[in-house]
Amino acid sequence: MPTNKRNITTVLFDLDGTIIDTNELIIQSFFYALKGIVPESFGREHIIPSMGQPLTDQLQQFSGQEDVATLTQSYREYNHLKHDEMVALFPGVADAVARLHSAGLKLGIVTTKMRSTTLRALELLGLLKYMDTIVTLDDVTHAKPHPEPVAKAIEALEAVPGQTLMVGDSSVDIKSAIAAGAIPVGVAWSLKGADNLYEAGAEHMLYGMEDLPALCGIEGVDR
Repeated sequence: MPTNKRNITTVLFDLDGTIIDTNELIIQSFFYALKGIVPESFGREHIIPSMGQPLTDQLQQFSGQEDVATLTQSYREYNHLKHDEMVALFPGVADAVARLHSAGLKLGIVTTKMRSTTLRALELLGLLKYMDTIVTLDDVTHAKPHPEPVAKAIEALEAVPGQTLMVGDSSVDIKSAIAAGAIPVGVAWSLKGADNLYEAGAEHMLYGMEDLPALCGIEGVDR
C-alpha cells in the first residue's frame, strides 16, 4: 500500500475541467442555448473566462437577460442529450484517485454543477465509489468563490483545512479554497491557463494528474 509521508489528509476536487473533461460539452451547450440571443461574433473566447461559475450567472452575463429560465432549460436539454458521448476523464485521473484512496486519504468533490449531473458523471466514469463527500450547487447557499462549498466539504469529512488540498481549474476554485483555509492547487490543463490560477493564488500547480500523489507525499504504488 502507498504510504503518506506528508500531513495532507484530504483532497477535494472541482469536477468540470479539473478531473472530467467536459470543456467542449459545456461550450457547445452554451452555443445551443444562446443561438439567436447573442451576436454571431460570440465565441468560445467569451465563454471560457467564466467557466466554473454557476450556470445562471453565466447565462445572465452572456444574454443580458435577468430571467434565463428558458435558456437554462435549453442548455440542460443539449447537455443531457450529449453528456455521455462528450465526457471523459483527463489523463491520469483514474490512477491518481485510486492511489489517494488506497493511501487512506479522504476524497471529495466540490462543484458548481447540480447534484444530479454530478452523480451521473462520477458514476459513468467510475469515480463515485472513491468520493467520501460531494458538495454541489444544490447543497449550498453561496457558490464558489465563496468559502462555503469548500468549508462544507471539510466539515463533512472532519478534516483540518490546512491539511486539505482543493484542486481546481478556475480562479473561483482557488479563491474558495483560500477563503476556507485549504491549500489551493491549480491544474495546468485549465482552458484559462496556469498563469490565471497563479494570479488567483494557487500555491501548487499540477502539470499532470500523476503529480498529485507525490504532492500529497504518497510513495509507492498499489497495483
